[in-house]
Amino acid sequence: MFLKSAAKPRQTLLMLTMCAVSLVYGAAGARAQTAEVYPSKPIRLIVPFPPGGSNDIIGRYLANHLTERFGKQVVIDNRGGAGGLIGTETAANSLADGHTLLLISVAYTMNAAIYKLPYDSVKSFARVAQLGTGPAAIAMYPGLQVKSVKEFIALAKAKPNTLVYATAGIGSFQHFASELFRTMAGVEMVHVPYKGGGPAMIDTIAGQAHISLGSLIQFLPHFRTGKLKPLGTGGAKRTTVLPDVPAIAEDLPGYEANNWWGILAPAATPPAIVKKLNVEINRVMQLPETQKRFASEGADPVTGTPDDFSKLISTEIVKWAKVAKSANIKAE
Repeated sequence: MFLKSAAKPRQTLLMLTMCAVSLVYGAAGARAQTAEVYPSKPIRLIVPFPPGGSNDIIGRYLANHLTERFGKQVVIDNRGGAGGLIGTETAANSLADGHTLLLISVAYTMNAAIYKLPYDSVKSFARVAQLGTGPAAIAMYPGLQVKSVKEFIALAKAKPNTLVYATAGIGSFQHFASELFRTMAGVEMVHVPYKGGGPAMIDTIAGQAHISLGSLIQFLPHFRTGKLKPLGTGGAKRTTVLPDVPAIAEDLPGYEANNWWGILAPAATPPAIVKKLNVEINRVMQLPETQKRFASEGADPVTGTPDDFSKLISTEIVKWAKVAKSANIKAE
């Protein structure tokens, strides 16, 4: 009797163990199947800035290629406002099934330095892939009779709080890059924030602002047509796409400001989908067309793992927090 009774608990334990194993393998199979059928509907790529800026340019290029690769439409959703916070919060609260993605730039790490965020910069998103990087540039209204960064700084010192600089908004890449320039040059200027790099650039072309310091990729077409004048670029050295334009650091030693772009997904997005997206995005970045396109606009495509992108974001959050403190950048 005792031996027969003792066998029942062992049988029960064995059955429970088998059920647990089945659940584990079943879940793994479901995750694999999810990645195999992904995407099952159109993908929304949120660009947290209005059309016309570098984020929008990069986002549309990527969307076109992913549409071809996935066979599902990748739709750009411009959600501008509050330095990118509105669109970023929208993405953070979206369904984590891989069908909502967020395009970010260096401004994502700058916002963490000055805002009480409606999301967590570290925990609210899964890192998918970095797309590329490129230097900043000073785009000047051609009607301003200045020929170099040195002359611009001299004019700003001679006429404090007279020259106007346009940015994509408080906490944007343009704002941080401009404040870094202003504090290092020791000048006082008038800041006019806009709801995106596109509107800021348009008003600089119209002469409503004297300069806009933002991504070279955004300004380059207008440099070529003469609607804007390139005064200097923000890399450590001159860019090959504008070899005759000095680096800002040549007149302001130590100055450096580079933009970068990448893709995030809501935090609970299945790892298999994140991996699939990373692989396909890396393939787009490796295309000869992409290499040529980025190079022609003064930027470089980047490939890497989600972990690589995560490390970059963590490093940049620390870097720009220091800049915000030293330049006294605060949200309004």
